[in-house]
Parts: sequence; C-alpha cells; structure tokens
Amino acid sequence: MGEGQGASWLARVVVTLKPVVNDPQGLAVTDGLHNLGYAGVESTRVGKYIEVRLRAADEATARAQVDEMCRRLLSNPVIESYRFDLTPGDA
Repeated sequence: MGEGQGASWLARVVVTLKPVVNDPQGLAVTDGLHNLGYAGVESTRVGKYIEVRLRAADEATARAQVDEMCRRLLSNPVIESYRFDLTPGDA
C-alpha cells in the first residue's frame, strides 16, 4: 500500500452513533448536566475522537485510506456514522 512513502497527513476522525440508535451514555450525560443546573440542555450524544497520522502519496490517497480505515475498523457502520478532516501532518 505504500505506507511510509509520500507526505505526512493528520486525520481527525469523529465517530457517533446514528440518530436512530439509543445512546444510554448520552442520556446519562444529559441527566448529569441537568443535575448540575444546566436545565437548557435538551440532549447529548457521546462519540469517539480518533487521530490518525499516516503517509500517503497525495491527499486523495490519504482520504481514501482514512475512509477505508473508518469503514473497516474505526466505526461500526451498522450503528455508527463517521466524519473526518484531513490536514498536512506537519501543520
């Protein structure tokens, strides 16, 4: 796959439960915030934040690799959605 070749990239990946999936952890956070006096909080959803540093020949290749990583390991596509930002690794 050419890892170790090309420019360095940093992917910031956010994985969240799909809206139709119950989020018990999010409900617990909402309750906790209400107990702390934040009555205006309507709801919360809890997810994961992952940083991946990689080398790739170009941005398109890096994006394709990160997308594949998300689909194959970093998220469960049945119940989770993901998004990511990609920036040069030395930025």
